[in-house]
Amino acid sequence: MRMSPLLVAASLFAITPALAQSPAPVAAAQSPSVRLAALFAQSDADNLKRNPLGRLFRGDTSTADQLGEVITDAAYATEKRAAEAELKALAAIDRAALSPSEQVSYDTFKWQRETDLAGVSPALIAATAPRPIDHFFGFHNFVAELQSGTSAAPFRTVKDYEDALKRHEQFALLLDLAILRFRQGMQTGVVQPRLVVNNIIDQLDTLTAGGTDGSIMMKPVQSFPDGIGAADQARLKAAYATMVGGRVNPALIRLRDFLKADYLPVARDSVGLAAMPGGPELYRYLVASNTTTALTPDEIHAIGLAEVARILTGMDAVKARVGFQGDRAAFFAFLRSDARFKFATAQAMGDAFRATGKRVDQLVGTLFDTIPKSPLEIRPVPPNREKTDAAGSYQGGTPDGSRPGIFYYNAYDLPSRSNYGVETLYLHEAVPGHHFQISLAQENDRLPAFQRFGGNTAFAEGWALYAESLGPELGMFKDPYQLQGRYEDEMLRAMRLVVDTGIHAKGWGRDQSIAYMLANSSMSRTDAVAEVERYIAIPGQALAYKIGQLTISRLRARAQAALGPKFDIKAFHREVLMTGALPMAVLEAKIDRWVAGGGR
Repeated sequence: MRMSPLLVAASLFAITPALAQSPAPVAAAQSPSVRLAALFAQSDADNLKRNPLGRLFRGDTSTADQLGEVITDAAYATEKRAAEAELKALAAIDRAALSPSEQVSYDTFKWQRETDLAGVSPALIAATAPRPIDHFFGFHNFVAELQSGTSAAPFRTVKDYEDALKRHEQFALLLDLAILRFRQGMQTGVVQPRLVVNNIIDQLDTLTAGGTDGSIMMKPVQSFPDGIGAADQARLKAAYATMVGGRVNPALIRLRDFLKADYLPVARDSVGLAAMPGGPELYRYLVASNTTTALTPDEIHAIGLAEVARILTGMDAVKARVGFQGDRAAFFAFLRSDARFKFATAQAMGDAFRATGKRVDQLVGTLFDTIPKSPLEIRPVPPNREKTDAAGSYQGGTPDGSRPGIFYYNAYDLPSRSNYGVETLYLHEAVPGHHFQISLAQENDRLPAFQRFGGNTAFAEGWALYAESLGPELGMFKDPYQLQGRYEDEMLRAMRLVVDTGIHAKGWGRDQSIAYMLANSSMSRTDAVAEVERYIAIPGQALAYKIGQLTISRLRARAQAALGPKFDIKAFHREVLMTGALPMAVLEAKIDRWVAGGGR
């Protein structure tokens, strides 16, 4: 899984149906290492044939005129055949004959493909395919932004513009296909919660509110790069106006009107998966795939309650340190409302993140000896996503650095945003969080492609949350209110364990979940609502952060205790990061071997 909704969506796309290919036959006399490398290379090549947007996000525009086929029975069947063929080929390779690093790759590939295969079982497809979009990972937003000139798709040449026109045509077809899938769910009872549907409708309204000229998908023809002549500019402007105004916007409006008139009346009042046919089984799968563990919802709920209690103790210490007179609820109210904790402008918010980045850059070399070559940019969340987006997010760049990594900050409803969260959010989304984790993996061309460009949420988000804990070593959190911000972010991830499992396994409702988050943190109601509605829209994903962070922190503590003065924090971080996003069990085994070898 990827870090931003764009990258997650990109991994789901596939537009020209391609038959899953069995790995190319390799001579039996070849070594297990050679056969493993050949399997990985063939798997990646086949995956890119099925997923042209995966190629585009790597900076390869050779199939940029394709979105890929999604949410069709053929697409699901193709993915099933591919996973089965690759697991069969993997089982024929002697793992014991591989090097330790190859065994890490073997185990990671095996976990990923087994998880992929389980995800396309008939029962899980029946519970997911009829709900093709939500307000968090919906392709209605993803493709619109892809076509805006601010995402992975380049707009540098005439061919780039013509490729985008072809994607527009496919986008319109895909929106109509979504309606058919929604209708299927109306027959089986597999439908989205009403609040998710209302959020999607709001997003579709935003996308189409400006008409043709005001569409974000018209931005590429409002300003052309050098090298595109006047005649081509005029032709492309007319073609885009016809395509966006005559094909794409009408398809977006058809989807919106269908959701309003036909779907909303049968949408669920309940918000948890447990109330939907196939929901309990789907949630168990989502828990396992997102955390990469065998933990049950009940076990995760208990871990969350314990973490909430621990973090509240730290918050109470901050309250005492700043001399606040009043109970915890009064302290939270003070943090939410006092003007000193608010940004004057969206520009001031962006400036605060940029200033924090400069401070981090001065000390990050004390903890890391591998620094990404990819540059980092800091940008506000695009308007079409800001209402339902998280406070911050990250989109990876290209391996060669031609497209930077981007840290997006959310300035929507500015009075609800708190400035004491600047340091911890920057550490999580940017440096040394997602920007380091994603960039270092994809820049490491010694890794198989699935380790460079793939991964799982527990590692990626667990690393980012662990990166927040490095704040004191990077000169952060000296201001007690910034330390409170650190506790607030950690509390958010702990509450997610409680609330996500509460909603989908214990019958919690939306209002109960929001009240719990407000009672245990100073987060604003706007943020609490967005968080809870996120867990409702994408069950299980929010569990990965804390489970991953707890694992990485535990491994560091174990390594420090075992190695004593031989422990090297730079070497530990290198061991964690330089093999891509590993399942937790694979990471734990790797670090244990590293410790057994003396930390070398």
